[in-house]
Order: sequence, then C-alpha cells, then structure tokens
Amino acid sequence: MRELAPLAAAGSGEVATVLLELGLILLVLAVLARLAAAFEISPIPVYLLVGLAIGSLRPPDVSAEFIEVGASIGVVLLLFTLGLEYTAEELTGSLRAGVPSGLVDLVLNATPGFLAGLLLGWGPLAALLLAGVTYMTSSGIVAKLLADLGRLGNRETPTVLSILVIEDLVMAFYLPLVGVLLVGAGVIAGLASVGIALVAATGTLLVALLLGQQLSRIIFHRSSEVLLLSVLGIVLLVAGAAEALKVSAAVGAFLVGIALSGQVAARAGELVLPLRDLFAAVFFVFFGLQIDADALPGAAVAAVALAVVTAATKIGTGWWAARRAGVGIPGRVRAGTALVARGEFSIVIAGLGVAAGIEPALGPLAAAYVLVLAIGGSLLTRAANGIAGRLAREG
Repeated sequence: MRELAPLAAAGSGEVATVLLELGLILLVLAVLARLAAAFEISPIPVYLLVGLAIGSLRPPDVSAEFIEVGASIGVVLLLFTLGLEYTAEELTGSLRAGVPSGLVDLVLNATPGFLAGLLLGWGPLAALLLAGVTYMTSSGIVAKLLADLGRLGNRETPTVLSILVIEDLVMAFYLPLVGVLLVGAGVIAGLASVGIALVAATGTLLVALLLGQQLSRIIFHRSSEVLLLSVLGIVLLVAGAAEALKVSAAVGAFLVGIALSGQVAARAGELVLPLRDLFAAVFFVFFGLQIDADALPGAAVAAVALAVVTAATKIGTGWWAARRAGVGIPGRVRAGTALVARGEFSIVIAGLGVAAGIEPALGPLAAAYVLVLAIGGSLLTRAANGIAGRLAREG
C-alpha cells in the first residue's frame, strides 16, 4: 500500500499545482467515461485503472489530500442517494428478513479469507484481517453500479441492500474489536468500543424511524441552494459522527437518506446527483492510487485464486438470498453478481494490519485481490442479464 503525501501548506505554487493536477485528471476521466459510454460498459473499472496508472507513473503529491477527502465524500454521497430510494419501514423489514442471508454471507465469505491466511502461514490475527477483506462487499461500487444500470427499483435490490447494510453493521463490531486486538488492549476495552458502536448505530436508525417526517419538514425549502446546503451539511455531519464513533460513515449517510422522505427526498436526489457522480469518480481514482503496482505481481497468484473462490461464494450468497425472497432466476443472477465487488472497506481493513506491522504480505495481497474483484465484479454485474439468459436457455 502506498503512503500518499499530505497536502502542502497553501501557497500560490501549491494551489496552481492542485488545480492543474485535478483539472488534468478530470479531463482524462471525462474522455475515458465517454469511451466507456460509447461501448456501453460501466466506467468504474476505467476509473480504477486510471488511478493505478497515475500512481505508477507519478503520484500527485500536492493534491493527494484533496483527492482523499473527495474520495471519502464520494462514498458518503453514493450511500446517501441509495438510502433515498427506501423508507425506514422498508429498511427495517428488509433487515428482519435478511438476517439469515446475512449469516450465510458471513460464513461463506469470511471463512475463505481466514483459511487462506492460515494456509499462507500467517498468524490468527492476520488471518482474521484477511477474513474481513474477503467478507466485505464494496458498498460504494455496488451503489454506483445499481444507479448506472438503472436497477435501484428492481425486485432483487432490497435483498442486495439488506446484505450490504448487515455487512456494514457487522463492521461496527469487527473494526473496534480488531483495533483493540492490534494494539494489545484488554477485553474490557474491546467490549466498550463495540458497545459504543452498537449504541451509535441503533440510535441513528431510531432517529430515522421516529423523526424522519419531522426532519424532512424542517429541511425542506423552495430554494435549491438552501436545500442543497442543508442536506449536504446534515449528511456530512452524521457521516463524520458515525465514523468518529467507529460506525461506518457510509452507514450514517445511508440512514440519513432513509430518514428523508417525500418531496425533500425527491428534490435532494436531483440536486445531489451531479455531485455524487463527480466525487464517486474521485473515489475510484483514489482507490487505484493507493495500490502499489510494483507489489502486485508477487501477490497475483494467491489473490486471483482467492478472488475466484470468493466471487463464487458471493454469487451463491446473492442467489440464495434472492431465491429466498421469491425472486426469479434473472434477479438471482443480478443479486449474486452485484455482491462480488470488493473495495473501500477491504482496503481499510488491510491498512490496519499493515500499519500495525502484523503481516508484510497482507497489503499487497489485499490490494491485488481488491483490484481483481473491483474490476471483475463490475464487469460481472454488467453481464448479469446475459448470464441469466444463457442459464434460462440451457435450463
């Protein structure tokens, strides 16, 4: 994993460099996004490869911190707009129905990572970190794909959504626990961290359920400018508070989207959409920038093998969950392929281990693994309808 240099103290030279670097990156993305649209493919793999290419040639040192902040905002806005598609009642119903699917997801997708870590000769803690890497689907990539492909209203989407939310809630337990284990703190400290995360997640969900309509009435304003500033302010505040309390910022933003309803939700979605697409592109470029291309070849074989296994287990998870919800074969295929992509959480988890010096090989393996599945998962999701058609013909 590459360490990105912090933004230098503001000065005319640094500001000019930031503007030049960011302008060039955005123009390159614009050209490549046009090409992706012409070939009717998702631009996500293109954005990832741009980040990898830029990082390999010369990382943009001056604008790195700006890009990192923009990437965080991108994930937050992706999950916020996804939350706008659902009501609090739909979310709670989906979660209740999705607990069995969430358990299947945990067992099928964390186990291969843990076993792979042990087979590679790593210690139990490093293997536990690799289990987290293989378990977590990328909420950011999935949200972008579902929006780009027009599948937010599909029958299988609530099933996918419930699995993603359960994964993020599992992270509310996992990240504090792993953090305590990495620093060698005691059991009491670990339980306290997990308890704080649980209370924060539950409290946010209760606010969404009980005060959603009142919040929407307070926020609503006829001025697009006032409404946009109000919505963005609340989303970023809640996301930041959730992150500070060891709950995913993505979960906080998603729940804000759930809480908003009616005219506010419709207007907010329209206003935030261009910003979401801009910052989402920055997120995927930043993800590519974090990967050290020189370390990828040595980890390629193990990463590809693990990617093949866990792509199959994610597809199996989505298929089983969608079938349980009464969704037909095309929807089952779409649900399964939508869950394949790994991304931001996997990198965060691996980064914890790298920073603690637990296992030197963890960073390159996780980076190669995530790159394979971020691109492969995006392409599989795009091809889901074709795969479903072939299965139907063969059946």
